[in-house]
Amino acid sequence: MKLFEEMADEVLKGNSAPVKELTLRALSQNISAEEILNKGLVAGMSVVSEKFKNNEIFIPEVLISARAMSSGLEILKPLLAESKVESKGKVIIGTVKGDLHDIGKNIVALLLQGAGFDVVDLGADVSKEKFVEFAKKEKADIIGMSALLTTTMLYMKETIEALQEAGLRQNIKVIIGGAPVTDSYASQIQADGYAPDAASAIDLSKQLLDK
Repeated sequence: MKLFEEMADEVLKGNSAPVKELTLRALSQNISAEEILNKGLVAGMSVVSEKFKNNEIFIPEVLISARAMSSGLEILKPLLAESKVESKGKVIIGTVKGDLHDIGKNIVALLLQGAGFDVVDLGADVSKEKFVEFAKKEKADIIGMSALLTTTMLYMKETIEALQEAGLRQNIKVIIGGAPVTDSYASQIQADGYAPDAASAIDLSKQLLDK
């Protein structure tokens, strides 16, 4: 549908005002909020995610596109809540304790949201207690942890152990990422997966919840 193609294109270009206008126009044509979300906004962010993965666009463009997508999402949110649209899953995300780096984590959160996940971003310097508390409170499907330092990366293992002690581990998938993190480290600490970049984190999250 031409309207959705236009919307996806404006998300890709990062144009908030047209995205907002097209979202309202679609609603005035009695198109459901869910259809607008998936065929317009999420479709646009999928292209952004793909281009980012292939190094065709970079972090600033991703952030501008995410902002454009959010301008449409804000209009749809109350309608999506009313119609109880099934989210792809709930993700709790944060940078681990002692680490204040959050750019990569913020992009993962934005792309997850753009892919239709419900995201609770705990920010940076997040303690294992806080991860456990929110995992319980929000009934999370996935916990995403990020670390940019070799010293703070060790805290990921402690957080996984805390989830185990709280009896939550069997129901929650744990994914990790960040510059010093590797696939073998993920296996070592018994995480469910490792993503080398933001776009891969989205693919990984989808795969884990499809199982």
